[in-house]
Amino acid sequence: MDVGIVGKPNVGKSTFFNACTLGAAEVASYPFTTIKSNIGVAFVTAPCPCKELEIQCNPKNSRCIQGTRLIPTRIIDVAGLVPEAHTGRGLGNRFLDDIMRAEVLIHIIDASGKTDEEGRPTEHHDPLEDIKFLEQEIDAWFLDKLTDKWKKLSRRVSSEHLDLHKLLAEKFNIVTEEDILRALHITGFDASRPDAWSTQQLQEFSIELRKITKPIVIAANKADVAPEENIEQLKEIGAVPTSAEAELALRRAEIHGLVTYVPGTDHFDVNADLNTAQKQALEKIQHFLYRFGSTGVQDCLNHAIFDILNRIVVYPVENEHHYSDSFDNVLPDAHLMRRGDTSHDLAYKIHTDLGQTFIYAVNARTRMRIKEDYELQNGDIIKIVAAAK
Repeated sequence: MDVGIVGKPNVGKSTFFNACTLGAAEVASYPFTTIKSNIGVAFVTAPCPCKELEIQCNPKNSRCIQGTRLIPTRIIDVAGLVPEAHTGRGLGNRFLDDIMRAEVLIHIIDASGKTDEEGRPTEHHDPLEDIKFLEQEIDAWFLDKLTDKWKKLSRRVSSEHLDLHKLLAEKFNIVTEEDILRALHITGFDASRPDAWSTQQLQEFSIELRKITKPIVIAANKADVAPEENIEQLKEIGAVPTSAEAELALRRAEIHGLVTYVPGTDHFDVNADLNTAQKQALEKIQHFLYRFGSTGVQDCLNHAIFDILNRIVVYPVENEHHYSDSFDNVLPDAHLMRRGDTSHDLAYKIHTDLGQTFIYAVNARTRMRIKEDYELQNGDIIKIVAAAK
């Protein structure tokens, strides 16, 4: 499961990426700083059961900060896109190919309006135009892929009575048959006669396919220096005000023991004596937190994973009485599962052998045995019982 960080050059994508991962992506104020996609591990947050159960957890695949569990997911920082990227302009198609690997996109825009469509310094640029530009570029890429050899493919469907959704899934190999069937349902186009589709229908279908397979979360970055009218306009369309610089500063301060900070919250605690510059920087950040409730970075990630991709958090254990694994680590792992996944799906997530030898599962909270088709709930603590091989 990959989250793609996208947008034009010089809007703070690499800073956003570093804030999520504490990676070392290069940051500079000129276009194409990122010439290759940076890939790292980011963390979404959820309440850890340790608080509710009043126990001390020992996470292995994740972290717990004051009762908030940080669960890993993969994130891709795609280099900046410019207009006409789908035609190969800039570093075009390579970046669009990278975008296709992601299940959800976080579009970083410069809410301050101080970068133009090419990512160059300017004044009073409308950030709403950047939202349209990115969607148009991806739509154009989808349309190019769709129209490539379309005549031959559509004639085969009509003359040989083949399934359009199956042929298209093979052609795209980045979308599923279910995605295509959903797009067909939304558009209402005749899947048995694609050779009769108009150019307009092809365009509409490619747009629906993009919306289904590449949902976009808008991060209104640099909100700390953006005009209020820009922020209000962007919030009206669901954008999240963010300051990637503030988030990165807090995460680095936490690593150095200067503060205690739970990502996504509206405050932090100072743990050390600070110099004047540090105090001033943290005061500025705290003002942003009071104004917006958080830096917005964690909100974007959580919204992308939990709301857009419909994931839940499940905690597998081996001992349901102590909520531990075989090494006495309490609540050791946290897994992101699809809403609707079953206890048997969780067994396969942990290990293929466990899935193949699955017998039943146990709800650790109730100590009750559950069947393989039990639909997992967010926050479940589950023991898997399997046959010995």
